[in-house]
Amino acid sequence: MRRAGRHFLQIPGPSAVPEQILQAISRQTIDHRGPDFAKVGQRALSGIKTIFKTVQPVIIYPSSGTGGWEAALVNSLSPGDRVLMFETGHFATLWKKIAEKLELRAEFIEGDWRGGADPDRIEAYLAEDKSQEIKAVCVVHNETSTGSVSPIAAIRKAIDNAGHSALFMVDTISGLASLDYRHDEWGVDVTVSGSQKGLMLPPGLSFNAISEKAQAANTKATLKRSYWDWADMLGPNKSGYFPYTPATNLLYGLNEAVDMLHEEGLDNVFARHARHGQAARAAVRAWGLDVLCATQGQESGVLTAVLMPEGHSADKFRATALEHFDISLGNGLSKVADRVFRIGHLGDFNDLMLVATLAGVEMGLTKAKVPHNCGGVTAAMEILDRTPSVGVAAK
Repeated sequence: MRRAGRHFLQIPGPSAVPEQILQAISRQTIDHRGPDFAKVGQRALSGIKTIFKTVQPVIIYPSSGTGGWEAALVNSLSPGDRVLMFETGHFATLWKKIAEKLELRAEFIEGDWRGGADPDRIEAYLAEDKSQEIKAVCVVHNETSTGSVSPIAAIRKAIDNAGHSALFMVDTISGLASLDYRHDEWGVDVTVSGSQKGLMLPPGLSFNAISEKAQAANTKATLKRSYWDWADMLGPNKSGYFPYTPATNLLYGLNEAVDMLHEEGLDNVFARHARHGQAARAAVRAWGLDVLCATQGQESGVLTAVLMPEGHSADKFRATALEHFDISLGNGLSKVADRVFRIGHLGDFNDLMLVATLAGVEMGLTKAKVPHNCGGVTAAMEILDRTPSVGVAAK
């Protein structure tokens, strides 16, 4: 039976695709080796640099973010290299598993999944590595499974304080174009991202932004690579082309997305996400529930992960909300499976969409008989009223 109204896709990515981007993607595919494509490719390759805030190359792959993880590792490391990673959640754990499959010696600093990576612990770990055997430090910027943000600039400082030469790699798959990110200024060597989150595109593109240090490491790295090889990409990219068939229609969409982000203003985009995160957390606390991220100042503007009361299933609640209110919420992953649900508030998203989303959650909690207090939506609205969006005058 048909359901009236729009479906609320409120998972923390893929995010809903704006109409302008859908229209751009729907253009006719062109010859990716013809003269017209060079303009598309050059525009995409230069435009994405402004989102990463880098003057260095950004490689664009037709792949998911997982491919971007693998590309970062195989282009800069050799079999048996030690790699330091921090357990911030499910996606940090998956990146570590990829490293292990590639025969790297991946080492975890254990975390409790309730905050970002700790710069002090990273500095202390590196300081013990007197022989500089650790070749890379890998950190997830915005941990999509928990709603926690790692302080990337502070981690760069920690690596420098330890006097360590390790490459610094960052996954900002769900952070880019939603949270402030500065590849060059923060001294990141390889930044990994994907198309389906803050960039507002469908899944299908991944990115590696690469520093000069990373490019130098690439010439000495001996992990096997073919599809992911930066060297094969960099030559054709100079003239706007790719060594194999690119995702042409997604590049159309990427160019539109970059224009949209700059039209709004990146700082305004970041402020909007921060504001919506604050309002969502106010709703959760008004309901009497706990936000999974427990480290003040590291809460994400991309999503809010919510802990269920003891004895109640997050998955049953999500199923109830979907059945009765046509809203999709993110599930808990691995260690927090069935204990957490995640509210996505990222991408092309405004105040009214947030209030409607939170209303759907609150009605779902009631329908699923999850113990909670009323008034979460009101608490969120009070935050939104006190902190008007850009272009709206304060009282």
